[in-house]
Amino acid sequence: MAPPKLCGTNYPVSIAFIVVNEFCERFSYYGMKAVLTLYFIHYLHWDKNLSTAVYHAFSSLCYFTPVLGALIADSWLGKFKTVIYLSIVYVIGHVVKSVGAIPDVGDSTVHVVLSMLGLVLIAFGTGGIKPCVAAFGGDQFDEEHTEERRKFFSIFYMSINAGSVLSTIVTPILRGDVKCFGGDCYALAFGVPAALMVIALVVFIAGSGLYKKSPPEGNVLVCVCKCIGFAIRNRWKNSKKSPKRSHWLDWAEEKYPKRLIQEIQMVFRVLVLYIPLPMFWALFDQQGSRWTLQATRMNMDFVMGVCFCVVKMLNALLILVFIPIFDMGIYPLIGLCRIKLTPLRKMAAGMILAALAFCAATVVEINVIVLLFCLRIFYFCRFINTHTENINITVGTDEFYAAANYGISQNISVPRGEYNGVVCETNTDQYHIDLGLLDFGAFYTVILSKESNGLTFKKMEDIQANDIHIAWQVPQYVFITAGEVMFSITGLEFSYSQAPASMKSVLQAGWLMNVAFGNVIVLTVAEGAGMEQWTEFLLFAGLLVAVSIIFSIMAYFYTYVDPDQLDKIFREDTDDEKVGSSDSKKNEAVSLNDMPKQTKM
Repeated sequence: MAPPKLCGTNYPVSIAFIVVNEFCERFSYYGMKAVLTLYFIHYLHWDKNLSTAVYHAFSSLCYFTPVLGALIADSWLGKFKTVIYLSIVYVIGHVVKSVGAIPDVGDSTVHVVLSMLGLVLIAFGTGGIKPCVAAFGGDQFDEEHTEERRKFFSIFYMSINAGSVLSTIVTPILRGDVKCFGGDCYALAFGVPAALMVIALVVFIAGSGLYKKSPPEGNVLVCVCKCIGFAIRNRWKNSKKSPKRSHWLDWAEEKYPKRLIQEIQMVFRVLVLYIPLPMFWALFDQQGSRWTLQATRMNMDFVMGVCFCVVKMLNALLILVFIPIFDMGIYPLIGLCRIKLTPLRKMAAGMILAALAFCAATVVEINVIVLLFCLRIFYFCRFINTHTENINITVGTDEFYAAANYGISQNISVPRGEYNGVVCETNTDQYHIDLGLLDFGAFYTVILSKESNGLTFKKMEDIQANDIHIAWQVPQYVFITAGEVMFSITGLEFSYSQAPASMKSVLQAGWLMNVAFGNVIVLTVAEGAGMEQWTEFLLFAGLLVAVSIIFSIMAYFYTYVDPDQLDKIFREDTDDEKVGSSDSKKNEAVSLNDMPKQTKM
């Protein structure tokens, strides 16, 4: 019986459960990460360096663990059971993390232990299900519905970013605006993502009766490793005695079925294409670090609140806008121009757009540097004392003296910042005043007056502050997001369409590991290069352009294949004894070049 479809379309009803599951899971993940660094600094009282290191270590672990989840799915449990079991681990990790954020539970050591244990469980949960959910969604479509499957991956990606946008707004509000245990409510900020992960699990299980479930193929990894090892040994021993073979893996034909050899060749050909791709993610993931730090030096009226939130959400918001624009506008227009836009060409174009984003970021960084150099990152301030007593004023580490009866202090430059506890001392009393933000390039005059309720002040901005507006960052976000649409979504579907049925989750995991290696590149350059920020941006842009050229050359020689053709070419034997006479026909070799040169995109 054919699975039910959505409203008379070719989309199976089951994908609705998968998309909702992904939305809730991404809300859970990004909602927790949105306050994670603040939790380290303000709750666990770690310094910024340790907090940053643990944050990136957690992020990297989340993208290395997909390999484990993919192997479990393809070799042992199947995708459906793997998602369920690892989602339970995921929920437990969230619960442990939330309990660790309750001040009344143990001391600081207990909080650290529970937090780290929770993060490890979350990393195994989210990483383990990540390749399985995407591949499981692709499995729901019939072979002939390739266009619907391509659009599903776009919708799937939109659900990821919708969850990211909403969670980035909600969880910081829960942390800061809701007070519990006498301070910021981290337990609630982590508890809500835990609840969303429970909902994700329930929704996924609710669609169980509608799913098309492919059984696991046995221990694929062990079989693949043994096949590769046998091919290498056999070639080493017999290469001089036996005739030359078209592919080095063909040396395993004496022991392993030709279908397995063909499938390994498919995976190898795609994995070779993946070699240059971590550089894209090295640039892309700097949105949460280098670009955010760049934003903190721009438009200071917003940076502590709205500006920071906008910067964090801009990429996800643009994704929701760009996906339908590209799918329904740009791609069809390119097709009308008779330009063949293959998946690998889309990915190469996406890498170029990311490089342009970093060129734009370099321009902004140079503008910031020039501005800060001209302003010497200082403001100037003076005090006028209308009080009848002399006043000594301490602003940060700088001292001002204003004589009584309209005495004027000297002009002193002090680093830009928030000054909320400025000390004013007279001979008889001590007062505290809140000067607030003193910004770049401004000149302030502060008039101090004695009133019945204490010392009052009036701050006047004689010369307005100078800054670079946050809107200068918009072009780089537009470029990087457009590149993400062309690169990431296309690569996700490409990884699925070019993988044999027994290794789809494994290849999805290989695709996700590019993100982990990209983070390693960033850490290596950031810690080891010691460059100025603008030169580092320019270096990354130049490296990505070079990598794009290399990738384009590799893509030119790549032949698209249809892994489903293997089912038509190779027939499974159920009884070797009955068909022993037909072994030669069953194992008839088929070169990858003989398969149809088409993609399922």
